[in-house]
Amino acid sequence: MRNITPKQERKMKKRILIVTNHSYMFWQFRKELVEALQKEHEVILAMPFVGHEEDFRKMGIECIPVSMNRRGVNPFAEAKLLRDYKRLLQKISPDFVLTYSIKPNIYMGLLCSCKKIPYYANVQGLGTAFQKPVLAGFVTVLYRIAFRKVKYVFFENKENAREFGERNIVSADRQVVLPGAGINLEKYKMEPYPNHSRVHFLYLGRIMKEKGIEELFYAVRRLKEENEDFVLDLAGFFEDIYKKQVEELEQLGIAHFYGFQSDPRPFYTEADCVVLPSYHEGMSNVLMEASATGRPVITTIVSGCKEVFEEGVTGFGCRKEDSEDLIRALEKFLALPLGKRAEMGRKAREKMEREFDREKVADAYLQEINTILEKRG
Repeated sequence: MRNITPKQERKMKKRILIVTNHSYMFWQFRKELVEALQKEHEVILAMPFVGHEEDFRKMGIECIPVSMNRRGVNPFAEAKLLRDYKRLLQKISPDFVLTYSIKPNIYMGLLCSCKKIPYYANVQGLGTAFQKPVLAGFVTVLYRIAFRKVKYVFFENKENAREFGERNIVSADRQVVLPGAGINLEKYKMEPYPNHSRVHFLYLGRIMKEKGIEELFYAVRRLKEENEDFVLDLAGFFEDIYKKQVEELEQLGIAHFYGFQSDPRPFYTEADCVVLPSYHEGMSNVLMEASATGRPVITTIVSGCKEVFEEGVTGFGCRKEDSEDLIRALEKFLALPLGKRAEMGRKAREKMEREFDREKVADAYLQEINTILEKRG
């Protein structure tokens, strides 16, 4: 049997360029995937550096900084990003490219198509771009052009995949649906259920309209008027337009605001229930983290949320943009005895172990990629 030298082994490995829009978030939710890919391939990461890039480097990953305004639409900035991506491809000469989020998906898709580099995209939710008809039409056209030669597109839920199919962006035979990034069950451990004198609802995430924050603020005010005994803990950045409302809720004793938390685990531990009335998600990490900790959830019956809970078993659902239905769900939870709440939390944890274990998701993702590569020969 012929021995393979380390140099020959490196040559045999595929060179994967991963392009994303946020180093911190990629570390938080995709580190295990990078570790799995690294075992069989050479991995290079290109992204804005906003934290954890040194941790990736310690793993032996080459990290390349890319400046990007994730939500900006300045044409000069976008043209510069496109040029930076072009130079990146020339420098790296990857065997194939993996992209995450809308700008890397579209810009890298366009460039890889022109340069005949195989590429695979990840759609982590439809986001604001698909909520406004005019903008949705424009983005649809861009995606159609960018995905003309995409090998496969990974989606986090079936409805997003169907939406892309109905918009003629990518056909069903080039779609793969996996349950988001999954949840790290070692990091988010099952915690004993609290026994507070009053219920603690937790909202964790950016305080913004599309997360259903206006419906939530209306609902908690109404419930307080009805003398319900609870407190709403808020953890996350808020957009300026909500500053006054947050302050008023604190003054009224309805809410406590804690700001952004780099480690949300203590907040999940103290929560009786996590509330996320979001309008849309890819696959909600907040709901998975809360469920893994053993906490019931209240959320909207939309893609990316409804897959994570079971009605009346691990939480309660409500219609999106419907304050009255959210109030109904909150009241149902408040009426539960302590033992039932704790039981819902245990079943939430069991669901995460069965369906959303991150190691299993990363293995499935790697298996899909290897299967695709084998088909290409």
